[in-house]
This record gives sequence, structure tokens and C-alpha cells, in this order.
Amino acid sequence: MNTLKLTAIGTSTGVVIPKEMLSRLNVAKGDTLYAVETPDGGYRLTPYDPGFAEKMDKAESIMRRYRNTLSVLAK
Repeated sequence: MNTLKLTAIGTSTGVVIPKEMLSRLNVAKGDTLYAVETPDGGYRLTPYDPGFAEKMDKAESIMRRYRNTLSVLAK
């Protein structure tokens, strides 16, 4: 288990993430992390936008439904 330390950054509060955690998340300085609330009331940090995943699921559904039409349009 890793411990994260809260630190003052101007008038805000920031979190220092150890290099090992950044490497496992495959992120670097300047990247965006998303805090997703879990059912048990905690949070999960992820580099993947859950909103984007929902939109892609919807797009894939539409593409499956209109597969023949999209195939004709692509010609």
C-alpha cells in the first residue's frame, strides 16, 4: 500500500504521487487523472476518462446497428 501526502500549493491542496505509481498508471507530469467514486465511498484514480468510455460504447452500438449503411457510405 502506498501513502499519498497532501501538500499546500498556493491556496489549493495537492497530492504528491510517487514515481512508481505514476509509472504503473503510465502517466507523467501534465497528464490528467480521473477520480472515480467507488460503491464503497472511496475513489479510484485512473488515466481513462469514464465519460469517454460511455460515449464510445454508444458509438459502437450505433455502428453495429447501421453496419450495412455505413459500409455503403464508405464506398
